[in-house]
Amino acid sequence: MTRTITYDQLTELEGTDLGPGDYRTVTQDQVNLFADATDDHQWIHVDPERARTGPFGAPIAHGFLTLALAIPLWTELLEVKGVSTKVNYGLDRVRFPAPVTVGSRVRMRATIAEVAEIPGGYQLTVDQTIEVEGAAKPAVVARGLYRFYA
Repeated sequence: MTRTITYDQLTELEGTDLGPGDYRTVTQDQVNLFADATDDHQWIHVDPERARTGPFGAPIAHGFLTLALAIPLWTELLEVKGVSTKVNYGLDRVRFPAPVTVGSRVRMRATIAEVAEIPGGYQLTVDQTIEVEGAAKPAVVARGLYRFYA
């Protein structure tokens, strides 16, 4: 469920657990499009027949594709009204503990670790975990940095 706040309420978010978002399915079409965009056509991603006999029993999403899903998954968790712009400033401590097989469903859990004032706005440091439905380990663990400007 999306939490909606105003720009003026950003400073109150530090320590807030935004809970899990909704699941979304990772498709072979997404994987293929990502492979085309990044010129990474390794068989483990784009050859479902061969991947079935590979180490994961199915094709897997690129780790960076799963990481790229952080943006839509994050925006499902928090909406900030009254901003002129918002910027994905970067990431810290990114890890890919487990693969995402095609057809899996993923969602994000996020906690606001820090809210810091920056010139013209605020920077949120967000501990993010992208979970795979039914998996023991997450697919991505990262610390996202997002900037909001009035």
